[in-house]
Amino acid sequence: MTEIPEEEQAAALRAVKEAGARRAKLLEKAEEILTKEIKPAAVKAARLGAGRSRIRELAQVGPTVMYRWFTEAGIPVREKRQPARPTRKGTRSS
Repeated sequence: MTEIPEEEQAAALRAVKEAGARRAKLLEKAEEILTKEIKPAAVKAARLGAGRSRIRELAQVGPTVMYRWFTEAGIPVREKRQPARPTRKGTRSS
């Protein structure tokens, strides 16, 4: 028996719904691990003097996230540098 297009669409939408639900659960679990395990461990490592690049690499988070954690924890973070001004082509700075 051949399926009609509406049945095929319904089956495809069910598959999307199931995959979306699994993804949502995984993202929720990932967020929990990030906030309850990785964040406190990263802050502790920084307080113990571990290198910030190494912490960020192992935590697998971006610098914005990591430095936000440090700021929230009261760990000193230097101000963000201003972007370098572009130089004019053909000029040299000494």
